[in-house]
Amino acid sequence: MKLYINCCLRKGSRTNRLAKAVLQKLGGDYTELKLYEENLRPLDSETLNKRTALIEQGDFGDKIFDYAKQFAAADTIVIGAPYWDLSFPAPLKTYIENIYVTGVVSEYDEKGMPRGLCKAERLYYVTTAGGPYDPTYSYGYIESLCKNFFGIPDTRLIKAEMLDIAGNDAEKILISEIDRILAE
Repeated sequence: MKLYINCCLRKGSRTNRLAKAVLQKLGGDYTELKLYEENLRPLDSETLNKRTALIEQGDFGDKIFDYAKQFAAADTIVIGAPYWDLSFPAPLKTYIENIYVTGVVSEYDEKGMPRGLCKAERLYYVTTAGGPYDPTYSYGYIESLCKNFFGIPDTRLIKAEMLDIAGNDAEKILISEIDRILAE
């Protein structure tokens, strides 16, 4: 199963257009999770206590684990998240907080080292930026989680940047990147 984690808010989102090109290139069906339409909330003390108790019991049947199980079961993952304020939109962080479940997406070995449990071999992180793109607090964070905690060995950054710089043709830059993706 291919999973598209769509964190694009704007109608006609450039990031979504780029992500859809990646999905087209990958071919086949995919499940789209539109984060802005989900009822995702940051963990509060009640939810955290409930989740911790269930994890300690090894009981992953509660709906609180549905997003984590979906993420762990995906063969390929595409995240579409625009570059906002030097990172990604808050719903993506909330999603990550909700899926990072020990026993579902990762576990710890006898030495206390994390080992990923996710099925995916590859994750594509797709973004667009109005100015220059710095991956440090967006793609860099996701890449580290994938490789060090989720067990997803191959992460790829797909980006179109400098879209809102005076004199640049945003549509031309975007189309050029979409054409490059589809030609590969």
